[in-house]
Amino acid sequence: MTLLEIFILALALSADAFSVGAAVGLRHPGARQVFRLSFHFGLFQSLMSLAGALAGAFLLSFVESSDHWIVMALLVAIGARMIYAAWKGDAEKYADTDLTRGFSLIGLSLAVSIDALGAGVSLPASNANIPVAVAVIGLVSAAATFCAMRLADKVRAWMGRRCEIIAGIVLILLGIWTPINHLGLL
Repeated sequence: MTLLEIFILALALSADAFSVGAAVGLRHPGARQVFRLSFHFGLFQSLMSLAGALAGAFLLSFVESSDHWIVMALLVAIGARMIYAAWKGDAEKYADTDLTRGFSLIGLSLAVSIDALGAGVSLPASNANIPVAVAVIGLVSAAATFCAMRLADKVRAWMGRRCEIIAGIVLILLGIWTPINHLGLL
């Protein structure tokens, strides 16, 4: 696998990180939050692709049958929580609930990086330089997340409070889309 092929793979894997980063960026535009989410999305993408490369087909066969459902559950739960807080007028009450910290950060990081586990399995079979591939996948994902969150901050200034509901809807739609896309229903 050439460096160009690794870069294209990294771009494809970073699509979820970009989408989720944009949705989270609507609510959490602070520099520390952008750094935290970008760093963790990149780290988890790298670690999951490395785990896939090391574990091979055994781990993929164990997770592959349910990975799309895990992603859906995580994204729908977080999105529903965001909508509920905004709808009830509790957005200010939950304003200190930072999606770029704690279990929310881990859940989002896992959700966007689970595909990297499967992609990692293919790395040894394609004669890819594993350390280079893992690094490129992580860096591209971190950069995509950073760009998405910065763009979302610009949208947030324009939209105001509706961002919370829109961000929640985007996360839910991404969650629902994952099994539909995985199962080839559309």
